[in-house]
Amino acid sequence: MTKLLGKVIIEGKIRALTGLHVGGSSTGMEIGGVDSVVVRDSITRRPYIPGSSLKGSLRSLMERSEGKPFNNRVANSRIHMCKELKDFEECSVCRVFGVTADSIQLPEEAESGENENAIPTLTRLMVRDALMTEETAKTLEKAETDLLFTDVKTEVVIDRITSQATPRRIERVPAGSQFKFGMIFNVFVKEDAKFLKYVFQAMTLLEDDSLGGQGSRGYGKIEFDIEKVAWRPKNYYAKGEAEVPLISGEKTAASIRGEFVEILNKIN
Repeated sequence: MTKLLGKVIIEGKIRALTGLHVGGSSTGMEIGGVDSVVVRDSITRRPYIPGSSLKGSLRSLMERSEGKPFNNRVANSRIHMCKELKDFEECSVCRVFGVTADSIQLPEEAESGENENAIPTLTRLMVRDALMTEETAKTLEKAETDLLFTDVKTEVVIDRITSQATPRRIERVPAGSQFKFGMIFNVFVKEDAKFLKYVFQAMTLLEDDSLGGQGSRGYGKIEFDIEKVAWRPKNYYAKGEAEVPLISGEKTAASIRGEFVEILNKIN
């Protein structure tokens, strides 16, 4: 039976350097209103970044960076998932972001739990929804934005055959907005810990790409301000043992990646 050795807690802020559009449901929008809306909290009406969107972006960039084949269909897209246990054991994508139980063939000792290193279906990386900070919300409430907390950008789509122009209105969170993010990296066996570096590699890749929609049009440039990376061994939960800080002060994803050897040595 595989046992949890501990968790790495990663917390900080996501700063939107350009307008950010993470799409939500357009149900209920009136004709002549916004064509593409952002996802909002149903109670506070504040825009937020779903954990699924953030994790999906990180995974996609790692897949391309590592040259992984898109061999598994999920909903309307294709992603990479290892089919064999031997491939999973050294795969930075599947080890960090996970595989589904029906995507990989497991030997008998893995299914029975006899081989601790052969449990690929356990979730390593968990990504929370990133909620708008109170400071950003208060600032935007006072600002003269087009909608509550957001701006609306009008774009024109040109039909290449008829040359007909069709305007569309896209809602986006203004540049400068900040969101609090949280990630948890589970370490089940010592071998898992070395794959933590790929989380920061993926974050660095995302900073030079885009989050959400319309990235090729300049939307979605973001920056991670990492405020906390800490190791919580299993005795933190069982006996109240203190967590171990893995960084001091605020860091960038790139700087943490560069300090990873020192960080790894602090994880027992």
